Formats: sequence, C-alpha cells, structure tokens
Amino acid sequence: FFTSLFVFHVLFLYRAEAQIRYSIPEELKTGSLVGNVAQDLGLDLKRLRSGRARIVTGESIQYTELKTDKGTLVVNERIDREQLCGDLTPCSFTFEILLEKPMELHPVTIEVLDVNDNAPTFQNSHLEFEISESAALGSRFVLESAEDADVGQNSLQNYILTPTDNFVLKQYVNPDGSKYAEMMLQKPLDREVQPRLSLKLLAVDGGNPQKSGTVNIEVNVLDANDNAPVFNQSLYKAAVIENAPKGTHVVTVNASDIDTGSNGKVAYYFSKSKAGIADLFDIDEATGRIYVAKEIDFEMDKKIEFRVEAKDQGGLTDSSKVEIEVLDINDNAPVINVMSFTSPVSEDSAPGTTLGIINVKDLDSGENGQVRCTIEGSVPFKIKSNVRSYYTLITDAALDRESLSEFNITVIASDAGSPPLSTRKTFNLKVSDVNDNSPKFPRNFYRAWIVENNSPGLSIMTVNAKDPDENQNARVSYILEDCEINGSPVSEYVSVNAESGVVHAVRSFDYEQIKQLLFIVKAQDGGSPPLSSNVTVKIMIQDQNDNPPQVLYPVQTGGSLVAEMVPRSADVGYLVTKVVAVDVDSGQNAWLSYKLQKATDRALFEVGLQNGEIRTIRQVTDKDAVKQRLTVIVEDNGQPSRSATVIVNVAVADSFPEVLSEFTELTHDKEYNDNLTFYLVLALAVVSFLFITCLVVIISVKIYRWRQSRILYHSNLPVIPYYPPRYSDTLGTGTLPHVYNYEVCRTTDSRKSDCKFGRAGSQNNVLIMDPSSTGTMQRIQSEKSILDEPDSPIEVSQRIFLYLYSYFV
Repeated sequence: FFTSLFVFHVLFLYRAEAQIRYSIPEELKTGSLVGNVAQDLGLDLKRLRSGRARIVTGESIQYTELKTDKGTLVVNERIDREQLCGDLTPCSFTFEILLEKPMELHPVTIEVLDVNDNAPTFQNSHLEFEISESAALGSRFVLESAEDADVGQNSLQNYILTPTDNFVLKQYVNPDGSKYAEMMLQKPLDREVQPRLSLKLLAVDGGNPQKSGTVNIEVNVLDANDNAPVFNQSLYKAAVIENAPKGTHVVTVNASDIDTGSNGKVAYYFSKSKAGIADLFDIDEATGRIYVAKEIDFEMDKKIEFRVEAKDQGGLTDSSKVEIEVLDINDNAPVINVMSFTSPVSEDSAPGTTLGIINVKDLDSGENGQVRCTIEGSVPFKIKSNVRSYYTLITDAALDRESLSEFNITVIASDAGSPPLSTRKTFNLKVSDVNDNSPKFPRNFYRAWIVENNSPGLSIMTVNAKDPDENQNARVSYILEDCEINGSPVSEYVSVNAESGVVHAVRSFDYEQIKQLLFIVKAQDGGSPPLSSNVTVKIMIQDQNDNPPQVLYPVQTGGSLVAEMVPRSADVGYLVTKVVAVDVDSGQNAWLSYKLQKATDRALFEVGLQNGEIRTIRQVTDKDAVKQRLTVIVEDNGQPSRSATVIVNVAVADSFPEVLSEFTELTHDKEYNDNLTFYLVLALAVVSFLFITCLVVIISVKIYRWRQSRILYHSNLPVIPYYPPRYSDTLGTGTLPHVYNYEVCRTTDSRKSDCKFGRAGSQNNVLIMDPSSTGTMQRIQSEKSILDEPDSPIEVSQRIFLYLYSYFV
C-alpha cells in the first residue's frame, strides 16, 4: 500500500492552522502508521503533550488514534471503505486535532483507498427464463446485474456468458457508471430439439488478483409467441418527497402486446438489474402502477434508477428505465458536537475569553441545511462563527461569581427550513472565585458590657464578618490591632480568637481602675493578596459592689482613744460629731447609709441615715454616764451590701478633769503589750535628749533677745515687737471647723491635773487620751480655734516638748 500527503494552510480560530490530508488503503491492521502529525504540522512533541493534543470528531467510531508521545497517527479501528462510503468516490473522513493553551484546531482528512477485497456477487444464484421458440432473432433478455462493493478498477468490469451457441452477451453502462448485461438471441430456438438451455454468466472485476462471481441461467423454451410487449416510453421520470408515506403513488408504466389472448396479457416486474429497489417500491403487476413501499431518505438516496420489465404470457419481455428524483424535506435537525469546553472559568476573565468550540451539522441540503446558532436568554456570553460549521463560545461581559456563580448556557442551532428544526445544547459553566471582596462587618461599631472582677479568659462578645468570596478567599481571620490602653498594650486586656472572632478577657478588670476599653479588630481574608476591614469595639466595664465603705472620720487609731465632748447643758439636736465615709464603687454601690448599731444609751443619741451626723435626741442630764460608746455601721446600697463599723467615744462632761478621771480608769484596765516597757524607755530617752536640747536653744534665744533689746534700747531705732506665728489647722478633716489646744499635766499619784487651755471657738471638744502610761504627762487636743494671743518662747518650748512626748509615748 502507499501513503500520500499534502498540506495546505487555512485561517482558523485565532491562529493559522494546517490542514493535513493522508491517503491510506482500507483494511489496514490496527496500529498501522497513517502519518507523522508532529512533523507534518511543524510541532514538537512537548507542544503535543502540553496542549493535551487529542482527536475530536462528531462520529461514533474513531478510526484513528493520536500517539502524542511519538507524534504519529495510527489506525485505531478496522476501516472498511465499502461500509464507510459505499459506492461514493473518493472516500474520505475528516476529523480535527485539538490543542489547548493556546487553542489550535488542525483539520485532518483521511482518504481511504479501495483494495480489491470484494468479489462481484449476484443477488440470486439461479436465474430462469421462459423464451418462446418463435422468439425473433435479436430479442433481448435483461440479466441480473452483479454488485461489487469495490470502486474504480476493482469494481465490476466485465460480464462473460457461456456457452454462446444461441445467445450473445451485450453489455451496457448506466449514467451512474454501473454496468448491466442483456442476452440477445442470435440463433433461433427449437423446443423440439432442445427444450431447456443451461447457461452461466460470469462477472469479473479489474482487481489484481482478479475476482469474479457467477450465476446459473436456465432457459425454458416455450411454444411460439410471436410478439413481445413494448413500453410506450423508453424512460419514465418521476419525483417523490422523502419520507413519503407507504403507498404513495410515484409513476405508472405502460406496455402493450399486439398478441391476443393470453399471449397479449402483460405483467409488470422490477428488473433484476439492481438489487434493493424492491425494498423501496412496489409495482402492481397488472397495472404497472409504482408506489412507495418503504420510507425513502434523501440523505441516503437522492436519485433512484431502476428498470421495469413487461412480460406477456408467452414469456416475451420488454424493459424500460425509471428515474425517480427524491425531493428533500427538512426532516433532520442540526446536530451539535462539542469539540472543547472549559469549566470553571475565572470571574476576572476578560470579555472575549474563549470558553469552548462546537461543530454544528445538518444532513439536509439547501436552505434546510443552512444553520444559525444563538444563545438563549440574556447571559453575558455570545457565540461567534469562525469557519465552515465551527462556532466559538466566548464571554461577552465581565463575570461576577458573587452575583451568579453558575450559568446554564443554552445554545440553539436552527436551520432555515420550513418549518425550521432546531437543537438545543446546554452547557453548565461554573465561575471560579478570585479574591475581589473584603470581609464586611454587619455594623461599624460593637458595644458590649462586662462586670468587673471577671474570670480571665471569659468570653465577652463575638465579632463576625462575612466575605462573599468562597473557599480560602472567604476564610476570615480576626486580628487585634495594636493600641494602648492606660499606657499598656491592648493585648494585656483582651484577646480575639482568630477563627471565631470571640473576644476574651485576658485578665480580671477593676472598674475602679478602668471604666471602658476601646480598641479595633481587623477581619482579614485568606486570599492572595489578603483583603481586610476594621471595626471599632467598645467594652464597658460595669461596677460590682466589691469595695466596702471606708471611714475617714473619726480616725480609728490603735494607740489612743478619741472622745467627743458633749456638755451636760447640750440641748436636743446637739451635733456631737459627724461620721465621714466614702465608697470607691459607683452608682448605687456607692450610696451610703449610717445606722447606730450599739450605744451605751440608745435614748441619748441618733445617727443621720444619709449624712452620718450624730446628734442628741433628748436633753443631757446629770444622770447620764460620762463615758458613752457608740458603734456606727456604714453600709452601701450594693447587692449584696458591704459595710464598715466605726466606734465613737463620747464624753458627757462640762470639764476636762471630770473626763480625765473617767477615761483614766478605763486606761488602767487595759492590758499592756510585752514590748511596751521597751518603747517607753526608748521614748523617755529620746524625749529627755530633746528636752535638754530645747532648754539649751531657749536659753540661747533668751540671751540673744536680751542683748538685742539692750542694743535697741540704747539706740535711736524704733522698737518692733516680735510675735510668734499662729498655729495652722492641719488636722481639721471632719465637720468640726476649729482646733482648740489644751495642755494637761498629770502625775501617777494624783488624780488632779493641771490644765491650761485657751479660748473656745465652739462647743465641740475632742479628747485624745493615751492609755499607755498613767504617770506621764499627756497631751489632749480638741478641734477648736487656736489661741488668739502669741505665746512666749518658754511656752513654745513647753508645747514642743509636750507634743514630742505625746508622739513618742
């Protein structure tokens, strides 16, 4: 066998592609080489592999296979030219080689050459003729034509008839190239000599080696019938539409016989010249009416030719040719073959991006075979015709996966017939995502509340952002933006779960230290590059009643007793003192109320519920005890409430000696600490040292002033008197407006005291008694006014000494 190749270029799609044509003989073995596609197309093997080169064809059988590793085209299925093309020449089939990235389409045509693999065959193995002995010389008898599926030189070439004593063979060629033969009587028949003749018809082709087929002919010699039937036309022409219903009349043939009787009665038959005609048509033997017997397909037979015989009772015949033209109707819808289709497609694909290539065919002819492709509905795609029956499906607008992630693209192929036929093909196209959307919070500001003293790790709230993208592009991570709260990083206060967006408290919050947290959370997706958005979060810390009230006044000292003096002449409502307390909590947790819990005489004193003022509720009498002990509880309004207790000592007396005598007995009853002696000795030593130092200073000052006065006395300078500075109130923290200073000297052996005090500014007096020693001098201070008149240096020294003594003791 041989292989021929020619290459020509056509413009196809977006590149100049090469069309290849190969010629191969039929019946090649599977795997036989057809041609080197890579070499003929000028492509290397890497391009074939990277472009996923493959054969695309609209046929169900793929006769060839592309070996991408070698770049060769080989036989994949047995190729029978007769089965593929019948008697059509030349015989070929076409397919395309498709490459991607970039997309290329190379048409390939394979011409199948005929080999002499079929011998001429007759439909019947035995033919019988009844011929009258009176048949005229030159009478013709049509013989059955042999069929040879091969074409060209391998087809039927010649008929041979043996023996040729009475008959000679005449051969003819039809316009379509087929051959048929007739026996012509060349020697009269004599029934009495030879009533039956046996002949053999041989059909041979022109192949090498030559093949042949035979049929046996039996001739029965009948009695004389002088006249044969004669057709009134040598050619009958008619037309019939394809798919005409069974029984449709096509044409009527007519032959006449001038004989009379049974010899003049004519019967009509289809000639045996071409097999298969009897399947499509029927003929009425009596009338010669030809009608449709089977559905006729224009795509299979566009023109049908056959011969009709008229035969009388004597066996004489005549034949005529019938040509029937098949008219096409629009009975074939277009067929859509998908050559290539890409899904999914990226949503950022530019308009004009190729999605697929389709091939549309219509087997009809003329306008019935003219195809137009459209896309159904309003979608961002269009279909574009490139060359012949190929169409390209491309994008016509920008795609947005978030708006529509999937398209059903319906391509409609319609022909121009009447009525038009159409075919629909739906392509499911998925749109792949790109990271073109940042995460979005449902609101611009988040607010949450948390009660102070929370547990570390407590979940406070959840921030949530949505990203309309998908997969990794929609995976949102939450990040706490760096900032400072009260000089510390925000990460020391709260944390954000990167996956869930849950905000956790890192530590326990104290409302008294920080009232609110203000920070920013960033939501970032997992795309490349990542996109993000921010939201402000404000966490309000709610107060909890975790602090008890704190008493500011009266001050509770561990080493001395504080007493408020109330004269016995005090009237009802006399202000004894005021308990001052604060609560560092806020709101109702800081609302304080004061209650009298215990009292030596509950009928004598009361405490203001809101202001903490201790007042007398009746007239003080001589029967009232000097020592009055009040226990005041200060309670806040929290849930549960917290409280503090303060003890207020009240001395009901008109003079200090009376007070001292009562409170001295109290101090004698107290137990002394083991280390008290050590502290007393130490204090006595320090005070003695300071006392001596003060005496030296005072004497020096006196001497200095005496000398100065002497100098001034003898000089003419004016005399400027010296006044020591007044004392300032450094302990007036309560509601009492002034300070009153007293000096008291006491001894261990005597209950009488030497008191020296100045002018009183008000009725309120405060005694500070030191119970640690009964034999030493003590200092009693009351919140009154300071002395109006200046003290002498001696008095100042004495006061300093008494202050230091009382401090250390």
